[in-house]
Amino acid sequence: MCGIAGWIDFKNPNDYTQNLENALLKLHLRGPDHTAILHQNIVHLGHARLSIIDVSDVAHQPMFNYEHNLCIVFNGEIFNFLELKQELINEGYKFQNQSDTEVILQLYQKEGEKCFQRLNGFFAFVLYDITQKKVFIVRDRYGIKPLYIHQNENSLFFASELKALMEFPIPKNIQNAAVGLFFNLNYLPPNISIYEDVQPFPYAHYAVIENQNIQFHKYYEIKPQKILSLDYEQAQKDLLNLLEDAIQKRLIADVPLGVFLSGGIDSSVIATLAAKHQKHLKTFSIGFENPLYDETYYAKLVAQKAQTEHTVFTLKMEELYENLFHVLDYLDEPFADASAINFYILSKYTQQQVTVALSGDGADELFGGYTKHVGEYQARQNHLANQILKVIQPVLNFIPSNRNSKLGRKIWQIQKYAKGLKDSSAERYWKWCSVLEENVLPKLLALDYNKTHFNQIKNFYTQNIQEKSISMNDVFLTDLQLVLSGDMLVKGDRMSMANSLEVRVPFLDYRVVDFVNQLPSEYKVYGNMRKRILQDASKKILPSELYNRPKQGFEVPLKDWFCGPMKSYLEKEILNLDFVQEQGIFHYEKLKELCHMVWEGKNTKEDWTLWSVVVFQHWYKKYYQA
Repeated sequence: MCGIAGWIDFKNPNDYTQNLENALLKLHLRGPDHTAILHQNIVHLGHARLSIIDVSDVAHQPMFNYEHNLCIVFNGEIFNFLELKQELINEGYKFQNQSDTEVILQLYQKEGEKCFQRLNGFFAFVLYDITQKKVFIVRDRYGIKPLYIHQNENSLFFASELKALMEFPIPKNIQNAAVGLFFNLNYLPPNISIYEDVQPFPYAHYAVIENQNIQFHKYYEIKPQKILSLDYEQAQKDLLNLLEDAIQKRLIADVPLGVFLSGGIDSSVIATLAAKHQKHLKTFSIGFENPLYDETYYAKLVAQKAQTEHTVFTLKMEELYENLFHVLDYLDEPFADASAINFYILSKYTQQQVTVALSGDGADELFGGYTKHVGEYQARQNHLANQILKVIQPVLNFIPSNRNSKLGRKIWQIQKYAKGLKDSSAERYWKWCSVLEENVLPKLLALDYNKTHFNQIKNFYTQNIQEKSISMNDVFLTDLQLVLSGDMLVKGDRMSMANSLEVRVPFLDYRVVDFVNQLPSEYKVYGNMRKRILQDASKKILPSELYNRPKQGFEVPLKDWFCGPMKSYLEKEILNLDFVQEQGIFHYEKLKELCHMVWEGKNTKEDWTLWSVVVFQHWYKKYYQA
């Protein structure tokens, strides 16, 4: 797990070595153990290393294979590298170190670019075939590891993080459609950057650069079409077997390793199966002093049954706030999922004991774990209740609702559901993913957010949503492409890397993903039951107390902060009339309205939207204006 950066010359080569050195400094937390630069003809590679597999000096990067005239910078891990290595050894290939990086070079030498689809892991790398005069840029199947690029007529620049890439001479032009999408979703879709001249390298793709030309190729696609003819009982067994093998592969490390254990089904399955293959497995949970939010009781039950060495980090609400600006400072692109603060703190404390942690990320998108999935399932049924709600929907809007009480929240959810029944499936999906509705964007944003480009991005992600389909597989597929890659994986990568911690995600082993996506929809969401097959498959190995219990949940106390310790910050920084007018992005009166609705406790989602404004303005001043 590392950070990479560099540039490739097309013509009129310039020396950007100082820029590259500065970029690697920006990637220090991703790779605190070693940094190096390699200049080789037209290719200039920089690497910041977090040593995980073969921590010796011979595994440092950039790595050069003199026998085959290849070099590489690689961020990530290849979890099937031992099988691949043995296969290569059997065919006469020789290795100089124990790293997975060298396996990529040798496998490429054997199979060429076809080898990329054989890699099981998360990765972003640049490989230079000096003999063939070809450069390859490759990114993993789901965008677990980040990579940004900028191309002009003379060069192509690349880096693991935006803050590193912008150390090169790249124009800082805000992409207006990205601003609209950010405030609509609270994060950016994975195929768009906040800057016009920067492109996130597309996941599941590789690019070939040859003779100053660049061509992109898709090497992997999720298999949603063919539904397996597999009975439910057998599907449960196959799922656990696949998942156990994915976990076992992700336990390979030459540094201390543990598992995030929240007490939910996802992380509990990971921890329990991992404990079968690693003695004295360390597990970690965050707890809260307020019992209303604390779920560590369930995590402890799992730890006891699996016999792990369990650690609970008990937090005070004040500690969340104390870490808020550390999180904002690290975010080099607007990202307003407030649970990133929790993930940051968990990663910070976990890293004090281990360098690698397994997490349950991906399960909600794969198996249907969100409230919206149950809502969509019910919306696709021909219920009389749905017909009644459609008729009375205009009346429901007159009932006061908010998110500050159980009754107010329930009314808000019913209103949202009833309103969604009148939309197409694709439109309903997008709205239920959104924080701020599209029709409110012009009231908030003074800039033209380029609705044509906005809609192109939106339509790209909703194109697989099928109208009047009973199956929910189209929704799960779209969640993998949008929510997982744009929100959940970004949160996990950035917050763990901010603490030099590698986080591995067994649910996103591509064999698991392909298998689950070929299961019938009702195996995943059925009635009001979410993640049905995962829950049923794991009942024999997890404590019974984990099932049929009320979901407590936890939300970062944004409203309390905005009405308390952050009120003066909002008044000074967010409601700074001169700055807002000079900036030209927001309507000042709407910002005032947002603040007052939150301060007066009348909000439904206004605290989330206000948080996105705080995130954006902090980013703007730290990374755009600087």
